[in-house]
This record gives sequence, C-alpha cells and structure tokens, in this order.
Amino acid sequence: MNETMNWNADGDWKVQGEWGVRDSAGRRFDLARWQRRFDELRAAHHVPGASLAVVIDGQVHELASGVLHRGTGVEVTPDSVFLSGSIAKVYTATLIMRLVDEGRLDLDAPVVDTLPEFATPDPEATKTITVRQLLSHTGGVTNDFNFDGGRGDDCLARYVEAARRVALDCPPGTAISYGGLGYIVLGRLIEKVTGLTWDQALQELLFAPLGLERSVTLPEEALRFRVAMSHLGEPGADPDPAPSWDLMPRSVGPAARVIVSAGDMARFARLHLAGGLAPDGTRVLSADAVAAMQHREVDVPDKWTVSADGWGLGWTLYDWDGIAGYGHDGAAIGQYAYLRVVPQANVAVALMTNGGAARLLYSDLFRDLLAELAGVTMPAPFAPADPAPAVDLAPLLGMYKREGVVITVSRKDDGSPHMRYEFVGDMKDMSPPLEMDLEPVTDKVFAASGAGPSFSEDYMPVVFSTLADGSEVCYVGMRATPKTA
Repeated sequence: MNETMNWNADGDWKVQGEWGVRDSAGRRFDLARWQRRFDELRAAHHVPGASLAVVIDGQVHELASGVLHRGTGVEVTPDSVFLSGSIAKVYTATLIMRLVDEGRLDLDAPVVDTLPEFATPDPEATKTITVRQLLSHTGGVTNDFNFDGGRGDDCLARYVEAARRVALDCPPGTAISYGGLGYIVLGRLIEKVTGLTWDQALQELLFAPLGLERSVTLPEEALRFRVAMSHLGEPGADPDPAPSWDLMPRSVGPAARVIVSAGDMARFARLHLAGGLAPDGTRVLSADAVAAMQHREVDVPDKWTVSADGWGLGWTLYDWDGIAGYGHDGAAIGQYAYLRVVPQANVAVALMTNGGAARLLYSDLFRDLLAELAGVTMPAPFAPADPAPAVDLAPLLGMYKREGVVITVSRKDDGSPHMRYEFVGDMKDMSPPLEMDLEPVTDKVFAASGAGPSFSEDYMPVVFSTLADGSEVCYVGMRATPKTA
C-alpha cells in the first residue's frame, strides 16, 4: 500500500495509509482500524453522528462517522461542530486561571471582592464564597437555575442579579455539589476583570492563541460550519431530530455552551498536556496554573456518574488503578461530549455525539482506546450489587429539594425503594417527571433504572450522604439535594 505524507493545519506530521499513522515517538495509530471500530460502535448504539479526535504526543488525529442530521442525511466530517455542554466549564476555568496568572484575580479571595453584585440568600455565606470554591464545586451553589438573561451582552450580569434569590444546596466548603450557577458567576467575573464579554474573552485569550478556528460560543457564529443537530428518542432505537437545536439561553454559556469540533477540543486539551504552551511556543497558561487545575481539591461521594474520584479547578479527576487522568463530560439536550486526558501517556481523547446511547458509545470506545494508547483499565459499568445487601430504608425516605428539582424517595407497595425526580420552576419544561426503581449497591448507594438516555444508560447512581454540618442530602448527577421532609 502506498503511503502519503502530509502536514496538517497544526504542523503535525502524518503518514497515512493502510498502516495508519505514526507519531514522532514511533507509536502507531491505525486510522483504518479505529475508523471501523468507531463506525461499528456508533451504529450499534444508535448514535446518528459522532466525531472523534485523539492526541498522541502532541499530534491530533481526527475521525468522523454517521450523519449530522437524520432528516437531511448530511454526513459528519472532522471539521463539523457540536454542542459540548458542560465541558464549557473547563474553558471558563482555564480563562480564570489565565487571569490568576496575570495577578488580576486571587483564587482564595471572596468573589464579592471583585463582583460586589454577587449574592446568595445567606449573607454570611455570600461573604465567604471564593473563586477556588466555585471552580471546584465546593461553594454550595446550585446547578439547575436556568434563568434566561436574554440575548444581549448584559445576559450574564442579569443572570447574576437574578441568582441572588437562589438558595444554596449546602453551606460553602462542606461538600462538593456540582454547581453550574457558580460557573456563570465566574463568567461574569471574567467580564468584570477584562472589560470583554465572556464570549469575546474566550475568543481573544484562548481560541486565537491556540489557533482554534472551529470553536465558537454563539449560534450565529456556528452557522458558518457544518453543525450537528440534536436528536432525541427512546433507548434501543434511532432517535429523531429534536424540535429545537439547543434550548439553553445565552446566559448559561460559561457553564454549558462552547460549540466546537472534536479536533479543536483535543487541541484545547493539548494546551494542558503541554504545560500551558500553544503549538507555536506561546505561553497561554503558566505551568503552575496547569498543575493547580489538576490538583485534587475535593473527593467525591458519587464516584460513578462521571467516573470521578475527585475534582480539581475545573477538571474532573480520575484514578485508573494508579494511572492519573482528568477530563469532563457534557450534555446539551440530545448532544453529548466526553474528554479524557492521560498525562503520563501524553494522550487525550475527545468524542462529540448528537444523540442516541452516547454514553455506551463513549464507554465501549474509550475503554478500547485508553487501554491501547495509555494502559488504562476503565472501571466496570455501574450496576446493582449481586447479591443485594440488606438496607434500612427508613432514614432515607422523604423529600429532597433544591432549585429546579424535587426528589421524592418512597416505598412501592411491595416495600421496594422508589424515586421520583421532578423538574420544577424554571426547569419544569426540561423533562417530564422521572419514575425510577432503586436497587441497592451499598446501604447508601443505589442504582436507579428508568432514567432515560438523557440522564444515563442502564443504571444511574443515587447516593445518600451526611455532610460535615450534619445535613442529609441525596446526590443525583453529582448535585447535592438537601432533605426537607
């Protein structure tokens, strides 16, 4: 088989052909074999379209599979862009750390020192919540406050003003509770310090220095690219195009909307693998800042929802039998994204999808890729214990509430545990109430079935915990929901 040698836009040397691609260290990436595996798994899990990018020793290899829109049949290509959901948080965290590098922000200073309009219903907590706590999800702020601040450049300011009435999930510093609200506050901090909108700051301080030409934040910017359509449907069948491409308002951008190709996401991860250097040698982030983002700030009680062992400053942290890694997951109403980085192997993998059983595609594909490229053994899928342990349900029964969500834990007629998960308030149109049976894993951890593909495949972890201040919470999706009755 003849091989062709070329340079891609990043200056990466590639030899393509039947024998795949070799990086400068001689490690072989068999493009044809992985393309076949990618196509096979995507179809098996009813994912309409997906894009995959792999970084090996600084080189980016990109694959595409399926269609962007089942109605039009437009094919996915490596330059197609997808919604990345919550992976946007790592971009916001990186911007914050750049401002820390420049001495314009202090990680351990109260947020109100720079953003006096920030507040919570608890005046004492408001005075103490720090930038570090918001980055590590330990500030106690909630997640599902989906306030629409409008389409104007003042959308984040309006969100922060509205958020002043939103109750904390837990006292600051007592526990991790995944808090998207905190990242929107961080986005507003960026605006306050730079004088730019969050969208402009991301473009000027991160996208441009890294040469990320297929990374944007606004729908009107995305339209110049091949854009993936969201798809929704029942498990085990091909999903249909969603009624809307994206339901999220502009104001949630710092927590939930970067529109990006898998290749550009991989190039963003490469910045962190390279210790903060862009491909041309420009220092975008200090080595100390890169290391700080990967330092474990807090352990997590729920080690299954996103395979997390801890949280750093923006990054989810993993421990694969002694091999350290970091990354993040993202969901955006029918589109799902996954990023994993293994620094000791100098490997990163980014996957973008537009519906179907995306989590199963991620699990099967990353299990194979990370084993071969980085020697990583990913944990077994989350499932009920066999045999099931005896559990005293009485202390767990009751109602749990936080902004946008009410959880009710009860017994069915046969005495088995059941959970109703209901969106309320600004979140009520996100999904109908979910009725889930709970199967025990331990006396405080349960496997919930019936959540649906937007939340999990197979089983969703439900974790009951007592916080440092003695309050009882139920963790679903890494969010701590306080017990109220």
